[in-house]
Amino acid sequence: MSPSRAHVIDYEIIGDDIQAVEIELDPGETVIAEAGAMNYMEDGITFEAKMGDGTEAGEGMIGALFGAGKRLLAGESVMITHFTNRGQGKRRVAFAAPYPGKIIPMHLGELGGEVIVQRDGFLCAAFGTKLDIAFTQRFGAGFFGGEGFVLQRLSGDGWVFIHACGSIIRKEIRPGETLRVDTGCLVAMTPGIDYSIEKAGNLKSMVFGGEGLFLATLRGQGTVWLQSLPFSRLANKIVKSAPVQGGSSVGEGGGITGALGNLFEQD
Repeated sequence: MSPSRAHVIDYEIIGDDIQAVEIELDPGETVIAEAGAMNYMEDGITFEAKMGDGTEAGEGMIGALFGAGKRLLAGESVMITHFTNRGQGKRRVAFAAPYPGKIIPMHLGELGGEVIVQRDGFLCAAFGTKLDIAFTQRFGAGFFGGEGFVLQRLSGDGWVFIHACGSIIRKEIRPGETLRVDTGCLVAMTPGIDYSIEKAGNLKSMVFGGEGLFLATLRGQGTVWLQSLPFSRLANKIVKSAPVQGGSSVGEGGGITGALGNLFEQD
């Protein structure tokens, strides 16, 4: 938990599939954001790039460098941008996600003070939110889980905003229940969720089922957020369709082989 209470901010989600979040700041209030996420800001708001989120006051330069290194492990930029309202009245600043999808507002005070998020999922948060990393508990989960060994831990008592690709599905898991999901579809979870990786059925299903070799198995008690379209899946589709020299796409070939490939590639 962060040592101080987060700034109380108001917000509005703008758009449907390619969203932005507009945050209203009272004089003196600050919001922190991933570098490059700002879309627009009103006069009176100033910004400054810093190595930390502002909760590490007293730790000095060594603490700031250590925090920056952890952010690199989590897939984020070294610097965090602090936007502060220096004007006399309310001012607004907006942030947009880097790819199509949804922005998910989460109030950490209502989620037990902490949430675990996929790598590079952080967009912005009220000042006073602590950004940290969370290593997966099992080697298999990190190696085969699709998100690597490092996840992000956001802690505090205010609003945070994360982004994900596709539509967002919120699921509640109760004691004794199990939810198995595609490893790339897991966006965020509360700390009470146990996260492990298990084989996706028998050998034939793993090879020909099209669902990957492993699935994420979620147990415990808490909330999970899933995305309908992992960005990696979208990127693979774009790469396969990209034109190359000769006029065909990366995923296309000539003759019967190409025709069969295109047939099986169609959804």
